[in-house]
Amino acid sequence: MRTFADRVRSLAPAPWEHDDELLRTLFDAQLGSRHADLAARWMQSQGTGFYTIGSAGHEGNAAVAAALAPTDPALLHYRSGAFYLARAAQCGSKDGLRDILLGVAAATSEPIAGGRHKVFGRHDLSIIPQTSTIASHLPRAMGVAFSMNRSAKLGVPSPWPSDAIVVTSFGDASANHSTATGAINAALHASYQGLPMPLLLVCEDNGLGISVRTPDGWIRQAYGSRPGLRYFDADGTDLDAALSMATEAATFVRRNRRPAFLRLRTVRLLGHAGSDVETAYRSPAEVAADEELDPLLGTARYLLGAGYTADEIVELYEDKQAEALRIAADVAGLPQLTSPEAVAAPLRLPEPSVVAEALPARSPAGERVTLSQAINRALNDVLASYPEAMVFGEDVGRKGGVYGVTRGLQKAFGPARVFDTLLDEQSILGLALGAGVSGLLPIPEIQYLAYLHNAEDQLRGEAASLKFFSQEQYANPMVLRIAGYGYQKGFGGHFHNDDAIGVLRDIPGLVIASPSRPDDAAAMLHTCAAAARSSGTVSVFLEPIALYHRRDLFAEGDEQWLTPYDGAAAPIGRARTYGDGTELTIVTFGNGVPMSLRVAARVPGARVLDLRWLAPLPVEDLLREATATGRVLVADETRRSGGVSEGVLATLIDHGYSGRLARVTSYDSYVPLGKAAHEVLLSEHDLEAAARKLLAD
Repeated sequence: MRTFADRVRSLAPAPWEHDDELLRTLFDAQLGSRHADLAARWMQSQGTGFYTIGSAGHEGNAAVAAALAPTDPALLHYRSGAFYLARAAQCGSKDGLRDILLGVAAATSEPIAGGRHKVFGRHDLSIIPQTSTIASHLPRAMGVAFSMNRSAKLGVPSPWPSDAIVVTSFGDASANHSTATGAINAALHASYQGLPMPLLLVCEDNGLGISVRTPDGWIRQAYGSRPGLRYFDADGTDLDAALSMATEAATFVRRNRRPAFLRLRTVRLLGHAGSDVETAYRSPAEVAADEELDPLLGTARYLLGAGYTADEIVELYEDKQAEALRIAADVAGLPQLTSPEAVAAPLRLPEPSVVAEALPARSPAGERVTLSQAINRALNDVLASYPEAMVFGEDVGRKGGVYGVTRGLQKAFGPARVFDTLLDEQSILGLALGAGVSGLLPIPEIQYLAYLHNAEDQLRGEAASLKFFSQEQYANPMVLRIAGYGYQKGFGGHFHNDDAIGVLRDIPGLVIASPSRPDDAAAMLHTCAAAARSSGTVSVFLEPIALYHRRDLFAEGDEQWLTPYDGAAAPIGRARTYGDGTELTIVTFGNGVPMSLRVAARVPGARVLDLRWLAPLPVEDLLREATATGRVLVADETRRSGGVSEGVLATLIDHGYSGRLARVTSYDSYVPLGKAAHEVLLSEHDLEAAARKLLAD
């Protein structure tokens, strides 16, 4: 195998069309990226490194960094090492290579994730950390681009300069993922309507998705003639050509505030990752052909043309190799995270006192209201108190929501703050994620719980994880409203009566609010908004559809489910108790609350605990109310498998509760149409029977 030195000495000089000092700087970034990859493999062989997916062959992306301002926010592909180092150099930092190897070593001193993952991110470099391998960061990138102009329009301070553009990079295989295609479609959809969308999409096309080939010409075929998307194509193995085309693309986006797509042709050297055996799916000739296209050799030609000798270039290569290995040896013994508390520290809940100080002003009480009306008024309060707040989703604007919950808000606050989106849940959440890191307070709506499931990774992999992987240097405050649960009359079936919230309950750091009463709904929504604004908290606000317009509790016309608007405060993780029965505690939430209250009125000695918060569970209140009676019945409208009751019972057992336990739940089934729904949903009849049985035993 020919060495780098042998290859350089056989090269012919090439003319460089840009600044010579820039050439030297970009070559340094390329060398640093390559030797970071090699050092990572050496560290793995020594048992001191834990990540080997590298950027070898993609070092042409240094040209993209050079074409941008260092204040342009970047959301990077995992092969964008040279971009990271070039951006660090732009900002005057000499620590870029060390940053990368600290991440490989999982060292707590790594500047962005603190040993939690190897990511490209640093706050002072305007690089937002991403852990995605399949373009799940593209919706957020679209959201950042959208939010730049929106922040200015609302008069809200933005972390980005007024002329900034967003760059996001991804692979050719990821370009086929629905997340990528949805984000790009959303960007074009906004731009088509005349909304500024300064987004530069950089596809680093090496022709492979691990072992699966991307057909030749596919990226151009898929994106080269999209109306409204300016397409650029560059050879990423040729630094001069890549810099010229990247500069042209960035200039187009900056001047026109419209999206552009830059395909950067690359090669993949060193395989997919340390464990990858390329010979299983690539011939030696194919690998050798890619090695001849090594971007370091391409840049060496320009250095020869700029007056460097082959020996000087080889010396630069060897010096960087020595530097990388020296850093690798230095970081290998640095401290790593050593306790679960340390690992999970960025996921901690906000301080109640901080949230209390940030609560929005509450409008006057007035007459008693329904759940829907309470949520509407709470949103009005939040929008009036927080100028950076925005409410958006399908049908929330002109129509005022499918159930009228957002009625009148657009008229009161204008279409810049209350607006309709396209029908794509991934893009709705991506818009919220981008708005959150751009100084805004997004309150998106997913129209039905069942519609969340094709986009839930935007919560799991992006929203809830950002503080974790940035040590809270970045946060994406959000209050996600979702209409859900069962018992909706006249408009049934699975997609409009979904009770599958297990996918939410296991997301670390996510707050889940589940109000039943109108006054609780208002107070809890205020709390969620204040936690988002003060602490960057991500909350899901689950709204029981069947209770939106409920007025009565025990009998028709009693109007006992209406409450005054000015309810008490509702701190995160605190439940609400009804009654003081001494024989049985019914633990419930959502639609189970009115059912349980009616059962408690018929069953002597029962009290009801409304959990209100499903994450975190109100452990203190739960234990107190369980101990008060010694008998606990969990009334859970979600399914028996994966439902809320499992967590409630486990919590009681884990904390030493020794009294009687039982649960009644919905059936392990989708919800069918019509009266058949009552065969699988938790029923008041079954709840009462279970309560009486527990008391009799």
